[in-house]
Order: sequence, then C-alpha cells, then structure tokens
Amino acid sequence: MTTDHSRPVLPGEGVNDYVRYMRTDELLDLQRTADQWVHPDELLFQITHQSTELWLKLAGAQLDRAAEHVAAGETGLAELLVQRAATALRLITEQLDMLRHLTPADFNRIRPALGNGSGAESPGWQGLRKAARRLGREFDARLEADGADLRSLYLGDPTTALYRLAESLVALDERIALWRTEHYKIATRIIGHAVLGTQGTPVDTLARLIAQKLFPKLWQIRTEITKGYGS
Repeated sequence: MTTDHSRPVLPGEGVNDYVRYMRTDELLDLQRTADQWVHPDELLFQITHQSTELWLKLAGAQLDRAAEHVAAGETGLAELLVQRAATALRLITEQLDMLRHLTPADFNRIRPALGNGSGAESPGWQGLRKAARRLGREFDARLEADGADLRSLYLGDPTTALYRLAESLVALDERIALWRTEHYKIATRIIGHAVLGTQGTPVDTLARLIAQKLFPKLWQIRTEITKGYGS
C-alpha cells in the first residue's frame, strides 16, 4: 500500500500542508487589495514594511534567547544568537532598496493612505529594543559575576567567550546604525530634506537617530581606552 504524500496531514484549513503550516492564505491576505489602493505601489511599500516586521520579530526573539543563555553562563551560545539577530538586521537593510523604486510623486499619492502611522511605532522594533535592554542587563550581571569590568575585558584576551559576546553586541549596534543610515538616505531621496514626515516629525530627525546605541557602554569603553593611551 502506497502513501499519498500529496494529501495534507496537518490540522487546519488550506489545500496542502505547506499552506497550512506557513499559513499563506492568511499571510497573503494581509495586504491591501487592488480595489483599495490609491496607487499600485502600495503593495511594494506594504510588503517591504511587513517583511521588516517579521525579521525584527525574529531578531528580538534571538536576543531574548541570548539573554537566557547569558544568565545561565552559556555565553558562547548567546553570541551565536546575537549574530543571527545581526543577520536579520542586514536583511532588512538590504530590502530597503526596493523603496528606491518609489518616485517622489507616487509616494506622495500613497502617503495619505498611511494616516498618522510612523516607523517609530513599529512593534518589531520596540520588541527588539526591549530584548536588547534585557540582554544588556544580563551581560552586565555576567561581567560582575566573573569579577571583571569592561576595561579589564577589553584590555584582556580577545578570544574569551565574554569578549566575543561583547563584540557581537557592538556588531549588532553597527547593523542598526547602517539600517538607520539607509532608511534616512532613502527617505530623503523620496521626500527630500527639511520636510515633515508622518506625525509631523522632521525627516532630518532620522539622521540624529543614527548615532543612538543599544549598548552605549561598549562604545564608551573604546573612547576611554583611547584617551588612556593618549595621556
């Protein structure tokens, strides 16, 4: 007796198991339909941002898992998860390139459909920030438990697990800065400088966000070490 592998075995609705597991019927129904568009490029704009939310959700989940591993003393595993989160940030930065296909005139036709929505309200980004704060606290606690501080860490052996974890956090911050830089450049390419974005926020505010850090102490220690060598 042969097994019919074409028949779905998973519970739920959908013509096959791929559709049921991936929930593609629901996923592909999340975009505005053609009869709702004020311009066809709404589909481009919405899919770019919706997929960004998914990658940010994944990145935040990886940082939460990393925090758990740091608390358990499993620093090496935490480093690998932070690297995953950084890869997710790289992917959302690269996909911003799709928005370069929007002309200034077409985006301004789409803009009223966005209402007062702002990227600052992104649940994916807020979740990532929350997870990063938790991870930062666990990193500080692990450093203290090991009887070290950032100066001794960064003047010590760069092959230790804790040093490598610290550098993975720095790399994550760099990825976020690159994402923000790309976002700023694309925003100004489309709507220009010295104009207001959604919610009345000046678009050039995006430039100031580039300098923000999730792990500022890991950047400050570099300044301190450099000044120490210069004195």
